[in-house]
Amino acid sequence: MNIITYRIYDDEPPSGYRALVDRLWPRGVSKEEAHLDGHWKELAPSDDLRKWFSHDPEKWGEFRKQYMSELSNKKDDVKKYLSEVDRDDLVLLYGAKDKKHSHAHVLKEYMEKLGQA
Repeated sequence: MNIITYRIYDDEPPSGYRALVDRLWPRGVSKEEAHLDGHWKELAPSDDLRKWFSHDPEKWGEFRKQYMSELSNKKDDVKKYLSEVDRDDLVLLYGAKDKKHSHAHVLKEYMEKLGQA
């Protein structure tokens, strides 16, 4: 399976199984416009971690470490969601402006490592 991260506000995302991985729904995007196959909010960072990080690039290293820890505690949930994907490509959609420091990249990395285990 090929996993792609993509900002939901950008032009039309690539085709594939489209899952929103934000806990909060992106502002200004209707459910019809999103054309989602799933909303995997349970795999998003916890509210406490998200608020602490506040998209501060200087906190990225620690955020990544803590989010990986959260994901390892949700390993069965991650596997369950991955089992729902019925296409070759999985598109992880997120709303953050900062494309470099998005939790979706960490989730992708975790999923790819999980697939190798």
